[in-house]
Amino acid sequence: MIDSHTHLFLCDRDEGALVGDALAAGVNRMLNVGLGGAQNDAAIAGAERHEAVFASVGRHPTEASGYDEAETERIAQLAAHEKVRAIGETGIDYYRDTASPAEQRRAFAAQVGIARELGLPIVIHGRDKEGETTAIDEIFALLDAEAGATPVILHCFSAPWRAADAAERGWYCSFAGHTTYPGSAELREAAAQVPTELILVETDAPYLAPQTMRGKPNEPAYVVDTARVVAAERGISYEELEGIVEANARALFGW
Repeated sequence: MIDSHTHLFLCDRDEGALVGDALAAGVNRMLNVGLGGAQNDAAIAGAERHEAVFASVGRHPTEASGYDEAETERIAQLAAHEKVRAIGETGIDYYRDTASPAEQRRAFAAQVGIARELGLPIVIHGRDKEGETTAIDEIFALLDAEAGATPVILHCFSAPWRAADAAERGWYCSFAGHTTYPGSAELREAAAQVPTELILVETDAPYLAPQTMRGKPNEPAYVVDTARVVAAERGISYEELEGIVEANARALFGW
């Protein structure tokens, strides 16, 4: 199994213990996703310490204030590291008001440009206020305009009404622990319908622990529980889904 999106540097438990428990659970690859600044360095450092861990570097939309050309250059330099396999997470977040829409769009477009130039996948964060879809709509529009053939990962996929649109574009949908919650029937339906070659699973640790661990900090080992729910929704065995997502991640991240 793989965890296509985690933040080991945000977890309270010892990093070595987290990775060891993940390996014991059968999770043999993890993407440690940077959020900007020193956390990009931390994501890479974690990847350097563990063979099973790889990194993504970028700047989260809630941290987009002050993003400039120097930051673009910094992210591009970090992306040259042999264990960096993606750019992001980036995107648009209108749930929190920590960066203006214009700042978020500027940072997002710049990081799409880095990914396009370097031929790396881009990891997308999108979140709206309850009942709204503006951020998701703007993300799709900007990617349509700027991404070209860049592989796109819709991390923590939470827009089931756009699942078919994502599939038409060949974008990956990565399902996190909230897919397992009782109120997430629409997400589970989307997980059942995403094309085989475009599905991934993740933890977003330490956030969004699956229902079996709900209320506890999430960690990479728990992706197994989310994968079991996704497999059941797709009407296949856990082992079959494991083979599918491992192959998808290998093709996407080259690990």
